[in-house]
Amino acid sequence: MINQVFLHGFFAALIAGLITGLGGLCIFFKKRYFKAEINMLLNVAAGVMLAASFFSLLVPSMNQIVRYDDIYYTAFKYVIAVFGGVLLVWILNLAIPHEHNSMGHHGPCFDIKKAWLFIIAITLHKLPEGLAVGVAYGAENIINPLSLVVGIAAHNIPEGLTIAISLVAAGNSRIRAALTAFVIGLVQPLGAIIGLFLMGVSFNIVPYGMALAGGTLLFVVINEILPETYGNKNTNSSAAAVFIGFIIMTYLTMVIAD
Repeated sequence: MINQVFLHGFFAALIAGLITGLGGLCIFFKKRYFKAEINMLLNVAAGVMLAASFFSLLVPSMNQIVRYDDIYYTAFKYVIAVFGGVLLVWILNLAIPHEHNSMGHHGPCFDIKKAWLFIIAITLHKLPEGLAVGVAYGAENIINPLSLVVGIAAHNIPEGLTIAISLVAAGNSRIRAALTAFVIGLVQPLGAIIGLFLMGVSFNIVPYGMALAGGTLLFVVINEILPETYGNKNTNSSAAAVFIGFIIMTYLTMVIAD
């Protein structure tokens, strides 16, 4: 049974990760993508990820924890677990050099060093996202992990496209840029393996593992995605896109969980 859960979680993360490559293939659909277009896609993805982190991890985890007797102590451990997830990705961001996206559109104006520093930043996201998928499948007797996988996969499409855009802007061919997006997506199942092993230690840590994974996703959205897209004057459009993504994922979570 454990092996079956492991395989399901690994392959779900693998498929979600490969969706990053499909996003990279979008580089062939248009001659040029502008930053406003990418921002809109990333904002929708941010809303999707927020809903997925809350409804697939944080809220179910909280519902499990409130069943324990000493609510004050368990609630404190829950908060520590969420903060631990935030701290984990924060430390990764500090330890590994990377750069946020600053290009307006793709073209011959982006050097290869800056492109790879930006790609490292996206790669950092893949590990906690895979961790969240692994944790979700480790807790599949509590939640339906499919909604989280759908949310992360949808988020991977604009990220794959931004990877391809940055490499093309640095002078790489479109096919090489798209293939790189596929390779970067393979980091996600590695994170899932960590999450699955974590959840296999003891059933008692399952709710706290879910809380930790939810914290990692919150950090990715709040510290990495939203600051990228709110650095322009179209804040109303950005906010609307986030709300749209959140509402779509909320609906999908309810339908899938039924």
